[in-house]
Amino acid sequence: MAEIRAATVLPARREEITLHTSDGLRLVGELALPPDRPPAATLVCLHPLPTAEGMMDSHVLRKASFRLPALAGLAVLRFNTRGTTSARGTSEGEFGEGETERFDVAAALEYTEYHDLPRPWLLGWSFGTELALRWGLDPLVEGAILLSPPLKRAGDADLDAWGADGRPLVALVPEFDDYLRPAEARERFKRAPQAEVIGVDKAKHLWVGEPYVRTVLNEIVRHVAPDAYPLPTEWDEPDR
Repeated sequence: MAEIRAATVLPARREEITLHTSDGLRLVGELALPPDRPPAATLVCLHPLPTAEGMMDSHVLRKASFRLPALAGLAVLRFNTRGTTSARGTSEGEFGEGETERFDVAAALEYTEYHDLPRPWLLGWSFGTELALRWGLDPLVEGAILLSPPLKRAGDADLDAWGADGRPLVALVPEFDDYLRPAEARERFKRAPQAEVIGVDKAKHLWVGEPYVRTVLNEIVRHVAPDAYPLPTEWDEPDR
């Protein structure tokens, strides 16, 4: 058995994908599937602010794709929103301040439908939480998990819409977040009665440090694939 560390990459079926938006753009991405079974559910990852270096390879999302297909049987779909660059490449278009990105969210969900990816959940981080709250109430979506939600572009009307809809909404809020801390987050999210706000002690907005990454991944799995919770901290790759 080997310890799962920050740089650990577990087995998965990985493929580069291209999403096509209804306004004519091509977005680059990657789909990671469980290595030996159909996925139990799907994470559609919405990355942090691209003007502050957010992208599909932002570390928590990358580590989700490295670990959760093998450990929890999840499909993990990551992509660069319009105008965003990562090692995978640059998506067409320009940053739309969270407005035209509505087409990017829709394209990702259409991809899950066309490829029969089951039970899509939105996994947003920072700017990605704004996209999830504003544009994520699609009939396909089972729920949303929000990492470090700033609640700036997304506001009370968006929370009211989720509250009226009733689908699961889970917010992981760092104790020392730069924008929204747990006490204020609990007040703001009261507009969506089903929302679960989880304060994470000592964490910061960027979730730097393996203990915080493990906390995030475990909370994702607890809600999306509870049979796989808690995640192991060691991995024994089967003999080939």
